Amino acid sequence: MRYVISILGILVVLLLAWLVSSNRKVVKFKPIIMMIVIQIILSVLLLNTEFGLNIIMGISTIFSILLEYANEGVSFVFGGMANEGEAPFFLTVLLPIIFISVLIGILQHLKILPFLMKGIGWLLSKVNGMGRLESYNAVASLMVGQSEVFITLKKQLGLISKQRMYTLCASAMSTVSISIVGAYMTMLEPKYVVTALVLNLFGGFIIASIINPYEVKPGEDILEIQGAEKQSFFEMIGEYILDGFKVAVIVGAMLIGFIALMAGINHVFELIFNISFQRLLGYLFAPIAFIMGIPSSEAVGAGGIMATKLVTNEFVAMMDLSGGKHHFSARTLGILSVFLVSFANFSSIGIIAGAVKSLNEEQGNVVARFGLKLLYGATLVSILSGIIVSFVL
Repeated sequence: MRYVISILGILVVLLLAWLVSSNRKVVKFKPIIMMIVIQIILSVLLLNTEFGLNIIMGISTIFSILLEYANEGVSFVFGGMANEGEAPFFLTVLLPIIFISVLIGILQHLKILPFLMKGIGWLLSKVNGMGRLESYNAVASLMVGQSEVFITLKKQLGLISKQRMYTLCASAMSTVSISIVGAYMTMLEPKYVVTALVLNLFGGFIIASIINPYEVKPGEDILEIQGAEKQSFFEMIGEYILDGFKVAVIVGAMLIGFIALMAGINHVFELIFNISFQRLLGYLFAPIAFIMGIPSSEAVGAGGIMATKLVTNEFVAMMDLSGGKHHFSARTLGILSVFLVSFANFSSIGIIAGAVKSLNEEQGNVVARFGLKLLYGATLVSILSGIIVSFVL
């Protein structure tokens, strides 16, 4: 029965994308079906085979070691602030982002990261039926972040059509930056974080090719990557340290604001309607949770976490999921974990539009106009990834 629900869920997601398609007649279903099959195969490989387990363990071990190194620096500066052996969330989860950011900067400086982004992007373009520009952007968004990726394309921004801009922004919102993957792994099982990264990469192409289908002519598929400004090695390290710190502080500020706001709204709703706001949202999102393969008995609680991620951000939802207040089955935890690993939330609309506008004002205005449609598509990507995982859990 669960396979029937999962298949039905995939069809519902594809239908929801098709209903808002800009040109339903030209949607190519062959590459879409191929990518869904690839997603299922990769899910089985990563979650249900010894080879996949070894890959996950290897990646998890690497991030664990990196986090240990990061904590050396954090302990030196903030040692003694922990109470009874428990360090604050900001120190243990957010500040290590600084060290990961530095490593990304070093890989960029040594030209290793651009080589990987172009190479993997070229391979993806052979599968997804899209251009090299779209494929590169998806990989680059995963490696450098949803706003930073547009800096590498700033020479081309003024030449990119509105349709292609939608796909580029959808990829950026559907993935997450490697710089914060380590933070996610402190709250969720690493195997689900890694699986979500891979599934969202293909899911972004699937949903965008339905909502926003177009043909890229060979002469239009020009990929011109903007290199970083010439800097000395230590100038670059200083810049990426500050960039990482800004990310950590911004995420921390958003957590303070959103969690406090959610607590206040919940309290008001409980006083007036005798039900928390999150619980109310849970009922609204319960049907979506159900088609993702989550049992009806857990659908309302799961729906509340999904809604929390959409209206706040993924960190707030992950903290809620891992906080011990819910008692979900292992399968539901896996599906929800995969769903949460993306930047699909309302605040990302402003982040992406602002990043593009800082480089090209006209294109920034274009992105702002299709912001809600962008969030709609990115949310469908997260739902699709959750459904794919439900096949193998």
